[in-house]
Amino acid sequence: MSRKPMTEYITTYTGRRIAPLDPKREDICLDDIAHALSLMTRANGHMPEFYSVGQHCIACAREAIARGHSPRVALAALVHDSSEAYISDITRPVKRQLDFYLEVEDRLQRMIYEFFLGSELSEAEFAQVDAIDNAMLYHEFLHYMKQELTPYKAEILTQPRFEVRPFAEVEQEFKELYTELHARLEAH
Repeated sequence: MSRKPMTEYITTYTGRRIAPLDPKREDICLDDIAHALSLMTRANGHMPEFYSVGQHCIACAREAIARGHSPRVALAALVHDSSEAYISDITRPVKRQLDFYLEVEDRLQRMIYEFFLGSELSEAEFAQVDAIDNAMLYHEFLHYMKQELTPYKAEILTQPRFEVRPFAEVEQEFKELYTELHARLEAH
């Protein structure tokens, strides 16, 4: 474990010390990600009730499965927001203006994909995950905020659980779904 000054690292749920600006592959941990994402709110906390990033990721993975995407894409959909476990998130209008943040997020997320999938996503795989992410966002806002974010209706095949759930239940489901998808990926 590195001995960086406390201002250069975060301490994770499992006790790891990670320097988000200089992450190492061995820093990535499913338990840390599942725990943190189960406690982080979507929409910067502006939903009328608690709905976590972990719930969103589970819904995205289940949508990828329903669409018949490969186990690799379904697993990518599950971990697509995992960088937020280490650097949090910033609302889209602000994030677009923060080049340095986008670089850090991209580097960390690519490392996470490589860790869990063995390599980065192809353009086609990224497009599939991105389409699911945006469709789920549309339905989250339609359900919680009664807002349509786009003039077209983003179709989904699943019925996500838009309800307050105990974080430990979401954390466990995230890890179980990871295990299931990883096994399918290995068998594929």
